[in-house]
Order: sequence, then C-alpha cells, then structure tokens
Amino acid sequence: MAPGGNRGWLFRLVLAFGFAQGAVSMARPAVSYRALALGADERAVGVIAGVYALLPLFAAVPLGRRTDHGRCAPLLPAGVVLITGGCALSGLSGSLWTMALWSGVMGLGHLCFVIGAQSLVARQSAPHEQDRNFGHFTIGASLGQLIGPLAAGALIGGPDMARSSALALVVAGAGAAVACTSLWRIEDRTAVNSRPAQGERVPVGRILRARGVPAGMLVSLSVLSATDILTAYLPVVGEHRGIAPSAVGVLLSLRAGATIACRLVLTPLLRLLGRPALLTLTCLLAALLCAGVALPVPVWALAVMLTLLGFCLGVGQPLSMTTVVQAAPEAARSTALALRLTGNRLGQVVAPAAAGLVAGLAGVAAPFVMLGALLLLSSAVARRSPERPEGRADTPRQGRAGSGLRHTSEL
Repeated sequence: MAPGGNRGWLFRLVLAFGFAQGAVSMARPAVSYRALALGADERAVGVIAGVYALLPLFAAVPLGRRTDHGRCAPLLPAGVVLITGGCALSGLSGSLWTMALWSGVMGLGHLCFVIGAQSLVARQSAPHEQDRNFGHFTIGASLGQLIGPLAAGALIGGPDMARSSALALVVAGAGAAVACTSLWRIEDRTAVNSRPAQGERVPVGRILRARGVPAGMLVSLSVLSATDILTAYLPVVGEHRGIAPSAVGVLLSLRAGATIACRLVLTPLLRLLGRPALLTLTCLLAALLCAGVALPVPVWALAVMLTLLGFCLGVGQPLSMTTVVQAAPEAARSTALALRLTGNRLGQVVAPAAAGLVAGLAGVAAPFVMLGALLLLSSAVARRSPERPEGRADTPRQGRAGSGLRHTSEL
C-alpha cells in the first residue's frame, strides 16, 4: 500500500473503512426496501435518503476545525459506534420517521469516520504520496460498496419484505462493529507535535477562494451524488422493471468492483493523462453513462453500463481529496477536507430529494438524467482545475524524526 512504516496503518485503515462502508452500503438499499414495504412512495424514499446527510451537513466543519487542532484517531471508533447503532435501530424501527432519524445517525457516524480517516491520510502522507494513498484508502470504500449490496440482495426478498430488510439492517450493524478490530493500533503520530496555535484559524471564505478547492468540491459532490442515487434508486428502478433484489445487488456490486479496478490502476492513468485531464474525461464519460441508465435496456446492457460507470466514478473521490488538500491553506487542511464533505452531504440532502421529486413527476429513471447533467458540469469545471497548486512541489518526505511540525504543515 505505502512504503516502509506507512504500510501497516494504511492497510488497517483500509480494512476498517471496508467494514464501515460495507455496513452503510448494505444498509442504504435495505432502508429503501424497508421504507417501500412500510408504504413509502418514491418521494418518501428520497426524503429518507436525504436525512442520511442532514446531520453531517451541520457537523462537518466543526469536526474538521477540531481535527486541524488535535487528533484524528478518536473520530474513527466514534464513527463506528454511530454507524452500528444507526443501522441496527433502522431495522428495529416500525415507522418511516424513526427510520429517517436513525438514517441520519448512520450518516453522522459515516461522516465522523471519514473526516478522521481522510485527515489521517493527509497528515501521514508526503505530498507526492497523496494521490496514491488516497486512492488506496478509497479502495476500502469500494470494497464495502462491492460486498454490502451483495449481502443486502442475498438477505432481502420473499413475501415479507419488511422482515427481511429489517434483518439486513441488523446484520449491517453487526458488520460495522467488526471495524473496531482494525482500529485499535491506528495512531495519529503527527498530531502530538504539530498542533497549530489556536489563533491560526483560517476563515472558511479564504479556503473556498483557494484555486482548486471549488473544483474539487464540485467533482466530489457530483461523483458521490451519482453513487448515492444509484444505491438508493436502483432498487426502485428494479421494482418497476421487474429486476429481482438479488440482481440489483449484483449490478451495484459490479459498479463497485469496477471502481476498485480503477483505483488499482490510478497511478499509471495519472502519469498518462495528468489530474485535470483524467478528471475531465471520466466525468464526461460518467455523465453519458448515467443518462444511459435511464433507458429501458436489458439487464445485461445495464450491467455493462454500470461497470463502465463504476470505473469512471472511481477517479473522482481520491483525486478530489488531493486537489483540495494541496490547494487549501497549510493550517486548514482538515477543515478543507471537511468543507469538501459538507459539499458532499449537501449533495446527499438535495440530490435524493430532487431525485424523488423528479421521479414522482417524470418516472423513476429521470433522476439518472439529472445526474448526467451534474456530471457534465463537473467535467467542464475539472478541465480548468490546476495540475497542482502554484509554488508547491511534490517533493519526497525527508524523514519522520524531528520533522512532525514541518511535514504536517505541508499536508
């Protein structure tokens, strides 16, 4: 994964992220199926999916500020606890509004875990390692997105959809709890000697004005919205087209598997095209493929499109992390990552709600056309993003001993 001493902590972080993300990826379609079984329509499914991102929308920046001035590691077990409780209690809930509430708790837990983990990768990776290490880190997410829908599809079905989806949510909570076994040896060794002075609080406006930060945020928002709506609405499309839940699980896992494949070859792709061109091309292709999902194609064609779409979507998240980290002021890297996550969560609030409205008015396939337009806009913005911020060379780390403050300020 990473050279020398980096390998152990990064491997354990990827493993923990795989379990946590697997639980969330299993729970999200299970929540949709359970809501449908309890009498929800397309609009209600969209609202419940949006609540998942509502609490994180307000918590991201304060958590990022805290991480800039302290340790990242405590956020990881806190996030696992919230994910575990949110999944399990969603399965035990018997009403739509309580399901929405526990979905929000699940989203808050996912936010805590991701802020802590991303900040840890940024701090403990030299600038020239960040594209690779963020790419490896997001493999954990892709592994979870590969296994979670398959597990959900295997458990959900039969005449009692409410009961089987509840079982899937409880199992997802148990799976999230397993992530704790990989966290106990992960430490944030850069934090002890590298805390900025409390007066060095960079204004949010200055972070957002840094060249590259808005582009990274928009690309990340678009890619995550596409992944999120695919996860939440492909079950609805499957219900309308007569596709079994097990087949929907396979389709979602094909997308995730292609995303893993993309991140394994991310370094040679970057050498070939460079970051702006690679982001532009993959967002453009993803826009066309997302719109194609709206077409009434056979299942095999849908599988091909989702596989290609997964490969294209695999580029956006790790490269947007590096773009934001390297563009942000040095004393506010975690806050910048938190702002990126705030943008993501804003998209997760607005996009499912908009998707629910569009689906109610124009049919369940219409949200994918909306996603295509958003990804097309991201492609245009990514084309103008910088290869790397001016004045920053991606030079190797000179060593750990006695250099915690300097290297943390560079990350």
